[in-house]
Amino acid sequence: MLELNLNETFSILLQPFFSLKYILLLAIFLTLLYRWSSYTILASVSAPPSPPKLPVIGNLHQLGFPPQRSLQTLAQRYGPDLMLLHLGSRPVLVVSSAEIASEIFKTHDVSFSDRPKFIFFEKLLYNYKDIVSAPYGEYWRQVRSVCVLNLLSTKRVRSFRAVRLEETKLMMSNIEQSCTITSSSSSSPSSSVLNLSEMFMKLTNDIICRVALGRKYSDRGEGRGRMFMELTVELTELFTRVNIGDYIPWLAWFTRLNGFDAKLDDLAKRMDGFFDMVIQEHIDKSNNGNDDNEDEKDLVDVLLSVQKENAMGFPIDRVSIKAMILDMFGGGSDTTFTVLEWAMSELLRNPTVMKKLQNEVRGIVGNKKDVTEDDLVGMHYLMAVTKETFRLHPPFPLLIPRMCNQDVKIKGFNIKANTQVVVNAWVLGRDPKSYTNPERFEPERFLESTIDYKGNNFELIPFGAGRRGCPGLQFAVVLQELALANIVHKFDWALPHGEREDDLDMTETTGAIAHRKYPLKAVATPFQERDSSF
Repeated sequence: MLELNLNETFSILLQPFFSLKYILLLAIFLTLLYRWSSYTILASVSAPPSPPKLPVIGNLHQLGFPPQRSLQTLAQRYGPDLMLLHLGSRPVLVVSSAEIASEIFKTHDVSFSDRPKFIFFEKLLYNYKDIVSAPYGEYWRQVRSVCVLNLLSTKRVRSFRAVRLEETKLMMSNIEQSCTITSSSSSSPSSSVLNLSEMFMKLTNDIICRVALGRKYSDRGEGRGRMFMELTVELTELFTRVNIGDYIPWLAWFTRLNGFDAKLDDLAKRMDGFFDMVIQEHIDKSNNGNDDNEDEKDLVDVLLSVQKENAMGFPIDRVSIKAMILDMFGGGSDTTFTVLEWAMSELLRNPTVMKKLQNEVRGIVGNKKDVTEDDLVGMHYLMAVTKETFRLHPPFPLLIPRMCNQDVKIKGFNIKANTQVVVNAWVLGRDPKSYTNPERFEPERFLESTIDYKGNNFELIPFGAGRRGCPGLQFAVVLQELALANIVHKFDWALPHGEREDDLDMTETTGAIAHRKYPLKAVATPFQERDSSF
């Protein structure tokens, strides 16, 4: 009896709370109904099409992984050319067609040349002092001029050709050595399986390190090498994380609670210390009279020379130097090796394409031991393979976001100032309006086509376009083509364990840079015979 009375008592006490719960649910429902109806009326008049949103989080709940595919699905339903999302309190314009990309990057390029603010950029990119994240303005123009004229000019890129060739030869030697060891051993066939993803990552890291810092930092056993590799891995990992405070500012405390802010601060401190050490080594070398020849200078040498001579007409401080060096790694190493592993993945899945590429490379190179950069000029099918890889697998599927700095009208829609803009380059490359059979890997489509990847054809913009397009395009492409040409020239390739082409898993990661989710592994057989036609 007592138990019954207690239950009744609790029911009476809790009744107001249950009533409050229903009132809150009703209030939320009415709010959603009001917002949806009012937004629908407004959208039909002026704003781009948009899916219904929830209070506080907006459309955040509708984003899935990988984001480029999730946005494609939303765009197909709500706005196949452009669509407005509300990610928390941040309005985000999603561009999914070449026509609208042209409006953003060409017609209204100045209006869309700013960058949104992100906590990652603030903490790890020296408070927006680098080229990628710097606000559009005089400082950005100055550091970009330094980069384009002194670091990534045609002359400077050519000056590093010996480094690229030397490191590519070293990778070829390692592959050949692995094949030799395998053929002479009695171990199982699985010992011949090579991790190409790992090899490509080491190749690009080593080249970028030598070009930017003057030496390699890939030896995990050595102190500084281990430090550099750890920093690189952590930087990539944190770059792919979403910071809720960027979209819902009043929830920024959550990143402090879960330790994300502390990780950013710790990594920023260690990276800064590493770059300080590298810069000081270069200063000491210069003070000791050990200056390199102009063609042998690395990027740190060049930046210190510009700083000392004030050659650009404005001072460059050490923070700016460190920020620009960091851009070289973020924009050069990770993205370049990603394109290489996707190109090789597609070649393994398409043996006919692989054979055509090998015939071209071997026909041009003949009996020479190595492919050089001079040989690349006549390799038109290789260029087509590169373009087709960029089309299907842009390293940044969603180009680095821009921000509108003033009110703009696009195709009759009003775009408000401070709207973030995301261009889905992955969707542009798969648009059936631009390409026939867009899901198939067919380099032949580019053999008679004038479409290029340099930012003038908006159906293919893996490096972006306009003022904020990637200035490292030339450096990246020549490295990719040199490595790929040498790989197919010296070896025949197959999937391990007798796997069929269709068995190769092509799943991509969910981060900002679309790596393969699983490392690419293949079996190499040295190519010995030289046909007379070669």
